[in-house]
Amino acid sequence: MSKASVEDIKLASAGLRGQLAEQFADTSTPNITEDMNILLKHHGSYQQDDRDVRAERSKAKLEKAWSFMIRSKMPGGRISSAQWLIHDDLCTKACGNMRLTNRQGIQLHGVLKGGLKEVIHNVCHSGLSTMGACGDVVRNTMGPAAPIKDAVHADTQKLTEEISQRFLWRSTAYADIWLDGEKIDPEWIKDPEVNPAVREATKAAEGEDPIYGKVYLPRKFKIGVAIQPLNDADIYSQDLGLVPHVVNGEVEGYTLTVGGGFGMSHGQLSTRPFLGQPLLYAKRANVVDAVEAIVTTQRDHGNRVERKNARMKYTVQTMGLDGFRAEVVRRLPGIETFPPKELVFDTVEDNLGWHEQGDGKLYCAVFVSMGRIVDREGGPQYRACFREIAETVKCPIIVTPNTNLILADIDPADKAKVDAILAKHGVVHADGMTRARKVAHACVALPTCGLALSESERALPGFMDKIDATLRELGLEDEPILFRMTGCPNGCGRPYNADIGFVGRAPNKYAMFVGGSIRGNRLAGLEYKSVLGDDVPAKVRELLEAFKAERQPGEIFADWFGRTRTKGAEPTPEQFHIELAERATKLAGEKVAAAE
Repeated sequence: MSKASVEDIKLASAGLRGQLAEQFADTSTPNITEDMNILLKHHGSYQQDDRDVRAERSKAKLEKAWSFMIRSKMPGGRISSAQWLIHDDLCTKACGNMRLTNRQGIQLHGVLKGGLKEVIHNVCHSGLSTMGACGDVVRNTMGPAAPIKDAVHADTQKLTEEISQRFLWRSTAYADIWLDGEKIDPEWIKDPEVNPAVREATKAAEGEDPIYGKVYLPRKFKIGVAIQPLNDADIYSQDLGLVPHVVNGEVEGYTLTVGGGFGMSHGQLSTRPFLGQPLLYAKRANVVDAVEAIVTTQRDHGNRVERKNARMKYTVQTMGLDGFRAEVVRRLPGIETFPPKELVFDTVEDNLGWHEQGDGKLYCAVFVSMGRIVDREGGPQYRACFREIAETVKCPIIVTPNTNLILADIDPADKAKVDAILAKHGVVHADGMTRARKVAHACVALPTCGLALSESERALPGFMDKIDATLRELGLEDEPILFRMTGCPNGCGRPYNADIGFVGRAPNKYAMFVGGSIRGNRLAGLEYKSVLGDDVPAKVRELLEAFKAERQPGEIFADWFGRTRTKGAEPTPEQFHIELAERATKLAGEKVAAAE
């Protein structure tokens, strides 16, 4: 009997319920079956094991060191001090720390099977949720991190919450399994400022999900909102990006981009990263409906045969942008759409340090190395620091898309107090860092990610130490250069639009991509197919020396590379479509053979 496909598992799940309740009630095993792990992702959790001890345990004929990662979902990265303290308390159920994600969420790793229900229960009672933080649904909606008090920033945050409301899956399985049937709505559903029509649309009756149907989406779906000229939400990497158009200080509407996504497989031209493309412009009142039309187009036209080609980027490429647009417009009867507005971005960077919000209060954007909230031996005591601030200052907290933290709504009279707490715990301001170090980012990778081929979070800081030394030696410490690393080609660390990106191929080996942009609007090309980790700093030095020698006055790295270099072995669209067609033919033949 052939292994059930993900689509079959979702179809037979009775609203993502499956046997999750029964398997988590079974205390005789530390893990769940793989088909239930597929369903569990939709509830906001992944089953993992500690890969640092996998080989040792296998040699001793012991089971893997199973645990679970749980991800909290919070539109625009917003979390209250009280909610932060609950997450900090839950670290005792995990591996003693939290991980900020580059999708503005929080992950707890190392939660044992018997503790997962308690963790999810507490997250939900805090006013957040894990529902839909993973799985084949619309994930956490990203938004501008800076808490600027103006109409534009207020509207973009409101939009992230409206989108989150519209696309929560509707089955009662989540409440039944984790909350003993208690219905707890996330705070963004109860917010009176959110559009009532959007809120009403979330109250569908039990049964087939009105948006997701019986089999949900073909793959995960990522959405981000950004305000020009700051592309902190990296909209071109998203399935769907939204950018407000402002008239007289108010948001008139949004330009929507579609088809971004970075997952790929080494050596397969039929899988590759794509940047989002401008699709259309919609007036503000119609934006959430336009988002739904795009999501349902992907639901109905996405590839459900081959998961490697199931993201919306492939749907857009297969249908063509004009064909995709026509289908979206067809799903918006009576709603007028317009050509997209011109988009111009300067950077994806966080503006670290102290700033005015515009309402008499301040915010402070604090650098967090690799987004890991942990008390480091001999280093920053991040966890103790932010706990003390949450307990004493009690300010709202924002997770940025670059995995830093913003402390918001600070009274100017408390500025010295916050600075003293930061200094007490060794959490220094980023003033002395290179500009590249401030924005460099890596995915989690080993030891918890089951897909990682090489180190990422644990490797990039060491790489950056050596790269920093070169930058300072060459007088480039203030240059905006974007470095990103990911442990496998799925690209969770978003390396494919970085100036310089590293993608794990094998232990201590990386593919090196060069030629993206600090603006996030250009794909990098493959510069080196495989580089030993020890050789990475030297390869980077060659590029930096060439940049310094050849740059024009005021030219940044991205513009120098675009002017003087051609990209590496990036496949042409023709090559991509040829291999995609060949792969589809091969899969169709395999399906027929299996049926026979």
